[in-house]
Amino acid sequence: MLKKFYPFAIAATLCSTPTFAAMPLVTDDTGTQGKGSVQIEIGVEREQETENNEGSTTKETAWSPSVTFTYGLAENIDIVAGIPWTSQKVETDGSTIFNENGIGDISLQIKWRFLELQDSKLSFALKPGITLPTGNESKGFGNGNVSEGLMLIATRSAESGAIHINLGYTHNEYNLDSDEIGSNKDIWHASVAGELKLNEKLRAVADIGVDTNQEKYTDIHPVYILGGLIYSPSEKIDLDFGIKGGLNDAEPATTFLAGITLRY
Repeated sequence: MLKKFYPFAIAATLCSTPTFAAMPLVTDDTGTQGKGSVQIEIGVEREQETENNEGSTTKETAWSPSVTFTYGLAENIDIVAGIPWTSQKVETDGSTIFNENGIGDISLQIKWRFLELQDSKLSFALKPGITLPTGNESKGFGNGNVSEGLMLIATRSAESGAIHINLGYTHNEYNLDSDEIGSNKDIWHASVAGELKLNEKLRAVADIGVDTNQEKYTDIHPVYILGGLIYSPSEKIDLDFGIKGGLNDAEPATTFLAGITLRY
């Protein structure tokens, strides 16, 4: 099913508070930048879905570039701002029926690593956040209201890599009643990711997770799996690439991800 065709469905997919994990991962880690340090992440996602229904073919293509700024307020506290953009096109039998692009709702978050157990290399962080209604609601790129969320993050580090676990909740508000638009206000998230150090500059990453379906009247919740690589030519630069796949019909079949991370 092409979930994003209707504008309010688009708004729902864009307005959940993101975790801003290390690209290309969805699952975040407890790491922070350090006081006074800056990180800039520039990423892009490309998603395409095709549906055949009673002799008619509908194709949806979406490009989603984004920029995320992170600033270290303290050694264990970061402030994070994310600016998303989406370009989306839907065609049925070669005719364009939807073609829009625009900025989404800007997100602001704070990551606080509140506990570190040095002996076990285990750490925990909380990441509250809000989204501001900067997207064009009439085009489906925002929900017209402030939304808020909270993520609990755990990381277990080792010489060969790390494991990260996320548990989160987002509350979305809409200008219309959620029963009218068929969208959930309460979105839960759970995911786990792993990193494996292949050498001093290259890491393999994997990620799997589930979210509450944005569509209210369904029991099928989107489940994804992701694999990718992170190449670090220096401590200041990461280059990444990943492929994200849906494990059921509620999640897009294939999404390609790529990006660059710069640190100062």
